[in-house]
Amino acid sequence: MRIDIISAVPELLTGPLDHSIVGRAKKAGKIEIAVHDLRQFSTDKHHKIDDYPFGGGAGMVMSPQPVFDCIEKLQAERNYDDVIFPTPDAGTLNQDTANKLSLKKNLIILCGHYKGIDQRIRDELVTMEVSIGDYVLSGGEIPAMVLVDSIVRLLPGVLGDAESALDDSFQDGLLAAPVYTRPANFRGNTIPEILTSGNHKQIRSWREEKALEITKQRRPDLYRNFINKK
Repeated sequence: MRIDIISAVPELLTGPLDHSIVGRAKKAGKIEIAVHDLRQFSTDKHHKIDDYPFGGGAGMVMSPQPVFDCIEKLQAERNYDDVIFPTPDAGTLNQDTANKLSLKKNLIILCGHYKGIDQRIRDELVTMEVSIGDYVLSGGEIPAMVLVDSIVRLLPGVLGDAESALDDSFQDGLLAAPVYTRPANFRGNTIPEILTSGNHKQIRSWREEKALEITKQRRPDLYRNFINKK
């Protein structure tokens, strides 16, 4: 899988994407990630990539020329499944979306900046928009990193335990059950006895029960959706 990220501030991305699970996946050849400096595609002599909004108003808007030139150059080199634009006015990223994107072959992520991007970019180039929450950030780099991490950890061979991602919260529509590790007694606080019983059927039932209980308490919206689907 290959992900191309377009950014006005590529330095924000190069460090975080070289460590932890994503960094190991890159070294293992499970994912190829390329970060492109949008300013290198500007025809302006000062490499300017923004301008004042038509009609007035505060802030600056990312210009179409550098973005079109960059994306068209990438698309001339390979076929992309989606051009993704992280933006707070889109639908919220969820596990189902991450699962579907992990099955793609090539993706472009366009990081916005300033007040926004010229609407013609969204109309003609962007094929998918996602939000990581109902708040505004200074740019699309952090959402891009969130998106990349959510995708990469699902790729075959990336996680040490192939079943680990399948047990994550949201994979079955519920939050995850509590997890414990050694020691079984820590400062007088013990773990549920069922987890040391060796009865995997009962342990699975306990985890399902706890997942339902926690979801009902913390995310009643998810709980209602899960119950309605059964």
